[in-house]
Amino acid sequence: MSIEIKVPVLPESVADATIATWHVQAGEQVSRDQILVDIETDKVVLEVVAPEDGQISAFLAEEGDTVLGEAVIASFVAGAVAGQEVTKAQAEAAAAPASETADESNDALSPSVRRLIAEHNVDANAVKGTGVGGRITKEDVEAFVKNKPAAAPTPSAPVAVAPLAERSEKRVPMTRLRKTIANRLLEAKNSTAMLTTFNEVNMKPIMDIRKQYQEIFEKRHGIRLGFMSFYVKAVTEALKRFPEVNASIDGDDIVYHNYFDVSIAVSTPRGLVTPVLRDTDKMSLADIERNVRELAIKGRDGKLTVDDMTGGNFTVTNGGVFGSLMSTPILNLPQSAILGMHAIKDRPMAVNGQVEILPMMYLALSYDHRIVDGRESVGYLVAIKDFLEDPTRLLLDL
Repeated sequence: MSIEIKVPVLPESVADATIATWHVQAGEQVSRDQILVDIETDKVVLEVVAPEDGQISAFLAEEGDTVLGEAVIASFVAGAVAGQEVTKAQAEAAAAPASETADESNDALSPSVRRLIAEHNVDANAVKGTGVGGRITKEDVEAFVKNKPAAAPTPSAPVAVAPLAERSEKRVPMTRLRKTIANRLLEAKNSTAMLTTFNEVNMKPIMDIRKQYQEIFEKRHGIRLGFMSFYVKAVTEALKRFPEVNASIDGDDIVYHNYFDVSIAVSTPRGLVTPVLRDTDKMSLADIERNVRELAIKGRDGKLTVDDMTGGNFTVTNGGVFGSLMSTPILNLPQSAILGMHAIKDRPMAVNGQVEILPMMYLALSYDHRIVDGRESVGYLVAIKDFLEDPTRLLLDL
């Protein structure tokens, strides 16, 4: 029985998609629900799985092709092995000359191995690799040279001087997600009056709370108490006090949002994405930690959906997890502000006329000056600082 493999129905905001990766070959036996292909949109990666046990008999779209929603991209035969049909591109790839394969394998050689091969004028194709994945090691080359019969001397022949090491480059096309990120960042920079203001916060009170209640919190809620829940809580409470920061510009109108959806910047193998925590004003610290962890895992595994990515009134990005001491984050349009958190470092601080070593963190608030004035931006950042330095205010709504 022949089945058509189609592109899933695309969301209204997504016009088309790109075939990112085929995970199977024509004629390869696959099982039901096995992933056949990754299809990349401007926002998320969609996975298409096998409808039954069987195999693909023909590819109708290659990697890199642009496709529309519900377009047929392959023919699938359920059950027993059927005759194979492959596209011209795949046939050419299968019939590629051995020299090209050798060139690719040479690119994978380490500099020391390439140097040894050049010094002894050895053909890399003649050396049997014993390394991981069949790669050639120094020991493989040395053993080959030792066992190679000595060649007759040829004094008249000129001696070719081989380079000590080869330099190579790798060129890959930019993914749709990476192109979308690039375009949105440029749009934010060029179409807004973006400005950044800074402050610093003493993290000792929160660190003391975590140290005191971490074990009890984890036993009660089944998840560790991190910093992100405090950040999101402080951001949400501050948004209640400064509605301009929770607003956005739509044409000639300012849209004030009476709900609190906070985007969390998450680094994934395919690029930076900003899934949304919805109604954070109704969440407890445990709810925030649980939802942030779920979004991070989905982002890592490429399971984020369009719904996870849609919306958001304000963004929190934590470059401190990578060691960033200070940065100027770029707006996540159409939002009017974004908060950058950074690494916590011990620094000498003046406290009541005495010098104390305290765990300090820089805060950076980038905002659209067309809608947020200096008074609101500085006041908003100071409010976050106050909430983080005195977390009891978050619980007492002060």
